[in-house]
Amino acid sequence: MKTDVEELSPTRVKLTIEVPFEELKPSLDKAYREVAKQVRIPGFRPGRVPPRVIDTRIGRTHVLEQAVNEAVPELYNKAVAEHDVVPLGQAEIEVTRLDDGKELAFTAEVDVRPSFELPDLEQLSVTVDNAEVDPDQVEEYLRALRERFASLKTVDRPVQTGDFVSIDLAATIDGKAVDDAQASGVSYEVGTESMLDGLDEALTGMSAGESATFTTELAGGQQAGKTADVLVTVNSVKVKELPELDDEFAQSASEFDTVGELRASTRRQLEAMRQQGQAGQARERLLDELIERVDIPLPEKLLAAEIEARRQSMRDQLERAGISMKSYLESADTTQAKLEEDFEADARRSVKAGFILDKIASQEELGVTGEQLSAYVTEQAYRMGVAPDRLAQQLSDNGQLPAVAADVLRGNALTVLAERARVTDEAGRPVYVKTEAETGEEAEAGDADLDEADVEESEED
Repeated sequence: MKTDVEELSPTRVKLTIEVPFEELKPSLDKAYREVAKQVRIPGFRPGRVPPRVIDTRIGRTHVLEQAVNEAVPELYNKAVAEHDVVPLGQAEIEVTRLDDGKELAFTAEVDVRPSFELPDLEQLSVTVDNAEVDPDQVEEYLRALRERFASLKTVDRPVQTGDFVSIDLAATIDGKAVDDAQASGVSYEVGTESMLDGLDEALTGMSAGESATFTTELAGGQQAGKTADVLVTVNSVKVKELPELDDEFAQSASEFDTVGELRASTRRQLEAMRQQGQAGQARERLLDELIERVDIPLPEKLLAAEIEARRQSMRDQLERAGISMKSYLESADTTQAKLEEDFEADARRSVKAGFILDKIASQEELGVTGEQLSAYVTEQAYRMGVAPDRLAQQLSDNGQLPAVAADVLRGNALTVLAERARVTDEAGRPVYVKTEAETGEEAEAGDADLDEADVEESEED
């Protein structure tokens, strides 16, 4: 087999492949066997029809076509491997010559990975946020924790912003009750402005047992968008009481005996979280630096496919939400042209980032372990709310495991990038970027899991 490779562009090549006819013999023999099984010719059992009879009754041209269709993909893959061509997507193949008994010739045009050079990773540098946690941040977290253990207590005074009220609502339009705009015993936090325009103003200063009417635009139901008079009645007024930050609270909200131990653990946990954030920042900012510095020609067909994938994703999301494209553009204060620009910019960044990370993975001879693949699938399953085994089986059945492995491999490349480059915080101090495994081990070794506290609110009158 003879192969010539012509570079049509930095991202596309044309292979011209010439094959002596004798190399087609295995495929030709197979084609005759397949045709023999399919035809019914008097005097011959199925599968036992000689080639000469098939040539006479069916025609050798039909057999040749079947043999070529079977042989060309294998010959193409062999040529690609021999000439170190890394194809992207399906090749456009054209048989240019089929000389029976002498030669087969065909061409294959295909997009290929562009050639480019990466800078020395150790010469790259980025700055990330500081990881230190100050006392105010610790106290802010502890206050949030106390909020989660807060109770509601009834008070005998007029409503103020921040109070929790139980109210009844009844809307009317031109004196007629709006059936789907009546509600009783609704719990509401005054000041959030999360229900009806004008409600917060009407409630402020009212006491339990009092009623008031305000005018507003209905937000839902059959009369949505129409102006209505709403009668609001206050049933009760409650305030949120936070537990004291003392040893008793520490014992009820955590595994610690004293508030001092809880405070110290909180600091360690927050620092670990901020260090993890530093690692994420380092990876993304270093990748942005490489994307900016490295000039890579992008295959137009691959880029077009990425852009179309984003268009389709947007269409699917809008359809699930029951929103038209026109309504979305108006609510997002954008235009179709601007949206297309965003699609293209995002697609270009994604394709370029993929090439860069694949290059790093190749240069560093990185791989993917079974443990990494399993951890990735488990994490995705947790986010999707499905069983890991079920997701793994679904990925396998759909042939998506290679794509998953590619994602994990690129993640490994990002880690290598962050480890090699110079990373400092805003104060100029060097930052050691931990791997996800190391971060997980630190979290497991911590004194408390701040997310596992029992935070059910109690309500007392």
